[in-house]
Amino acid sequence: MTTVALLGTGIMGAGMGQNMLAAGLDLRVWNRTAEKARPLVDAGATASAEPADAVRGADVIVTMLGDAGDVRAVMERAAPGLADGQVWAQMTTVGVAPLAGLAALAREHGLVFVDAPVLGTRAPAENGQLQVFAAGPPEVRDRVAPVFDAVGRETVWLGDDGAEAAASRFKLVANSWVMAVTAATGETMALAKGLGVDPTVFLDAIEGGPLDLPYLRVKAKAILDGDWSPSFSAANAAKDSGLIVDAATAAGVRLDVAAAARDRLRRVSDAGHADDDMAAAYLASFMEEVSE
Repeated sequence: MTTVALLGTGIMGAGMGQNMLAAGLDLRVWNRTAEKARPLVDAGATASAEPADAVRGADVIVTMLGDAGDVRAVMERAAPGLADGQVWAQMTTVGVAPLAGLAALAREHGLVFVDAPVLGTRAPAENGQLQVFAAGPPEVRDRVAPVFDAVGRETVWLGDDGAEAAASRFKLVANSWVMAVTAATGETMALAKGLGVDPTVFLDAIEGGPLDLPYLRVKAKAILDGDWSPSFSAANAAKDSGLIVDAATAAGVRLDVAAAARDRLRRVSDAGHADDDMAAAYLASFMEEVSE
């Protein structure tokens, strides 16, 4: 039986952990706020008081945290429990440049580093339908397969060296599309409100045509219902949008839409909606209303 140490049981980690348990994996969990790990413990996972306790003797270590700084801090706390040859599947979206430091940390502790961010939000995480983008040595792919198969509907291998960030670079490309569609949906709904147009008439007009998207339907419904239940938080979306802009800038590419999406998400997060769903970026079009 594969023993997995899952570090981070937030919106994404919680769903992933449930599917690891359903797949019969031996799961140990740690989260900064221990209560967030309680549902997994109740379902059969072993609670760990410290990251070092979780990783000690684990076959695969999974990090699903906030950002690269969080990942480094937690893995440094885990250091006393690490051993040469353990596989570290780094599944947090951290961008391109910050990944180099994490790969160096893995080398320092003799870990086999697998760059493995995922595409998907709360529902795919809970249903085991994430897409895993991975890069790592071929000789460890069988070792991580039970974990990736448990949490995802497919694994796309993009390289043999996790330190090269092939998977993380691909994830940013995919996320750029998600953020652009989210921003466009919010602005279209906002414009309809501002011009006194019934947004449902617009949605009916494009239904079934080339401009229609299932994702548009989901986010438009959330906006029209005023339902900001988090599938993926505005704060995390702002972070990811920033990573996209940073990577593009480093590559000499100007991304005006991504920068605008980042700024909208930051504004709405600063206005008190950081933990709400990223669809709440719609509210950035009415910031005077938000700030009242």
